[in-house]
Parts: sequence; C-alpha cells; structure tokens
Amino acid sequence: MTPSITNCVKKLREERLISKAELARLAGVSPITIDRIERGEECRMETKRKILLALGFSLAEKNRVFQD
Repeated sequence: MTPSITNCVKKLREERLISKAELARLAGVSPITIDRIERGEECRMETKRKILLALGFSLAEKNRVFQD
C-alpha cells in the first residue's frame, strides 16, 4: 500500500472552480495523475512543481498545498 500524503490540491482546485481535467491541462499532467494526488498518493517533485504553478502559487508557497 502506498503511504498517504497530505495535500490541499482538491480543496484549492474546487475553490477555483477548476475541473480535474482543466487542472491537468494547465499543469501538463494527466487527469489520472491529478486524481491520484488528490487521493493522497505519492508523486514526483516535478509534478508537484507543475501543480503549484497551475494553481497560481509560487514554489516558495509549496507548504500551502503539500504538507510533506
């Protein structure tokens, strides 16, 4: 079983009224990747960076989205 990672991706995405598909397109990743991350599965640092930028955060604000 994959360890669960705490993040706020789903909450932030829904606050911005963005679908999983739209966030995936903005971040340059697949919608399946967004789904896995929202369920708390692990992802690469590069993927986290893409999602941060797609949600409008700077890299320095990483802890506002991913608490790992």
